[in-house]
Amino acid sequence: MAFVGPDTALIEGRSFGRARPGQPGTRRVDVLRGTIDVVLPPPPPKPSLRDWPHPVARAWDRWCRKIETRLAGSELAIDLRAAPGALHRLGGTARLALLACPALLAWPAMTPFDASPVPLPDGAEQVELHAQAIRPFLAGATTGRHFAATNRVARVDSVPERATIALTAVLGENDDLARMLQRLGLGSGDATTVKALVAPLTGRDALMPGTRFAITLGPRAVAGDPRPLLQMAFRPRFDLNATVERRGGALALTTRPVPVDSTPLHLVGAAGASLYFAARAAGASPDTVQAYLQAVDQYLPLETIEPGDQFELVFAHKRAIGGAGDGNRDDTGQDGDLLYAGVLRQGKPLLQVMRWGNDGNFYTADALASAGGQGSGLMAAPVAGNITSWFGMRRHPILGFVRMHAGVDFAATYGSPIYAASDGVVSYAGWHGGHGNYVRLDHGGGIDTGYGHMSRIAVGAGARVSRGQVIGYVGSTGLSTGPHLHYELFRGGQPVDPLSIRFVPHHNAVSPTEIAGFQAKMRQLLAVPRAGGATGA
Repeated sequence: MAFVGPDTALIEGRSFGRARPGQPGTRRVDVLRGTIDVVLPPPPPKPSLRDWPHPVARAWDRWCRKIETRLAGSELAIDLRAAPGALHRLGGTARLALLACPALLAWPAMTPFDASPVPLPDGAEQVELHAQAIRPFLAGATTGRHFAATNRVARVDSVPERATIALTAVLGENDDLARMLQRLGLGSGDATTVKALVAPLTGRDALMPGTRFAITLGPRAVAGDPRPLLQMAFRPRFDLNATVERRGGALALTTRPVPVDSTPLHLVGAAGASLYFAARAAGASPDTVQAYLQAVDQYLPLETIEPGDQFELVFAHKRAIGGAGDGNRDDTGQDGDLLYAGVLRQGKPLLQVMRWGNDGNFYTADALASAGGQGSGLMAAPVAGNITSWFGMRRHPILGFVRMHAGVDFAATYGSPIYAASDGVVSYAGWHGGHGNYVRLDHGGGIDTGYGHMSRIAVGAGARVSRGQVIGYVGSTGLSTGPHLHYELFRGGQPVDPLSIRFVPHHNAVSPTEIAGFQAKMRQLLAVPRAGGATGA
């Protein structure tokens, strides 16, 4: 008995395997102490059909060997790139064609399948399909099942119209009253007459878009003619109701004044996290809130207002007493201009500004009273307008690339006066490249101001000007897209943000009588009862 493979057991003093005759037994494998990894041979492959001992398998094996022997000396795949003139290339081409023939014979036919034609509906089926179809009325829809008339149905040549028709119309943007009435069915004569009657009610202004009309049309005199106007009620102004009605064959206008309460509205509330939304929640309109923020920002930076502060504003308001009752306009009231804007801190006024004068600007009592004694210590606003472009980098609206905007732009109407921000001497007056007509003032102490895009210059170089003096007029000269003032501020020859100096709105010198009137008007506005029973605490 012999062992095949390494032994994993610890065996000493023994010999393995069978010794040759006449020779002593020796070890055929070294015995190692410890464990040896055993490497097993791979399993033998499974026998194929040609390895079976069956006679049929033997015959199949012999036939396969003959084919393999014959094909061993031939080359099935011919390299057509080698030996272009060799004869075996022709054999390879023929073999390729022989192999392609079965594929070409199996190519599928591409003839269309025969299907039964779709039958077209006849006349009766077309009527039935049309009755079941859905079409919009604007496209001339006449869908629905139609029945033939019986003896109970009598045909009539015409259908009688309603004697009167009541309509409600709203005047649209850029619309005309006469055109609107003609679209409703009135004749051109009645429409022109109504327009002439209504014109004196609005003066030079046209009717406001959104005005509602309650219209009643009468019966036609002749079939096919426009209907005549019997009555038209509307509200051309907040304080006036008007009615156009037919009397004795002619149209006449009747007006009825609407009692209006013009007491201003006085709102007070906590600023909170958002001053804008707090004022809106108190009942102010968006335009009123925007006017309030602009008025306050002229004297007090908005970022300094704390959440615990209170806003206070008084604005004009009209309300129909008892309601107009016609439903033409909102009877809850109509807001007007902002009259007073203030900020309260711990119940005490932090800022109080009021609209004063014909220019519509807001002033504090101190600013109005110290008009003659402020000298050049403060900068006056150079023009009455709103800031549309700020100091800093921006994309130039004409040149199209980003560059430094060394000033601020004030939007103002063409020809508005431009004022000197402070006392100084005109160091330059004339054309200045992209600035167009340009004026530069030297205020001393290294402070200069510049004014660009003027339509006309009112001062000359070397002239001495005082704060608030007119030095030119708003225009659009130079690189400009519209009438505005480009205002610059220089400190030591370097441009700085003009808004770093708080502006005082421009005003002329006022008399003590006007100052007293200003203070009396402010007391009158603050005496208006606060809406909703609001308190200052």
